[in-house]
Amino acid sequence: MKNHFHFNAKVLILPGLGNSGDSHWQTLWQKEFNFTRVEQRDWDTPICSEWIETIDNAIASENSENIILVGHSLACTTIASWATKYKRKIKGALLVAPSDTEAPSYPEGTTGFNPMTITKLHFPSLVITSNNDFYVTLKRAEFFAKSWGSEFIDIGEAGHINVGSGFGEWQQGLEYLKRLDS
Repeated sequence: MKNHFHFNAKVLILPGLGNSGDSHWQTLWQKEFNFTRVEQRDWDTPICSEWIETIDNAIASENSENIILVGHSLACTTIASWATKYKRKIKGALLVAPSDTEAPSYPEGTTGFNPMTITKLHFPSLVITSNNDFYVTLKRAEFFAKSWGSEFIDIGEAGHINVGSGFGEWQQGLEYLKRLDS
């Protein structure tokens, strides 16, 4: 995937429910750019407060103002909850395919992610969504983006923006990330 991108920020990869597998764009970016994955203790039956603490521990030892968080799915909700609790200033967050934990389509087994956090984030953020994501309606994704104060980008019919919907390397995503890094 060798490409021309160079990132100044320290980028932390935050996968959603079930973690991101070998072919997922988050994993490919991590390998290509030496980004750091925030490893959660429990990927399959997560507890929100635990995920928030893990994120904060990963950020606490860094210059937080030079950190960009790259969240996918449930990690977007977690980032919003973390930001509300800790109010740390970071460089930005790329929030891809935010799941609606209040939707009937959301899988069982998660604890503490409801209700959805809809507090304004105090750092720049982009919400990237698709108009046919099984885990969030376009209207709800737009509502989350507006609530969080995020720029809202609908990339069309892209499913859950994961391997299952054909997203491996995802060059366009790197361009969004670079926008936050400039």
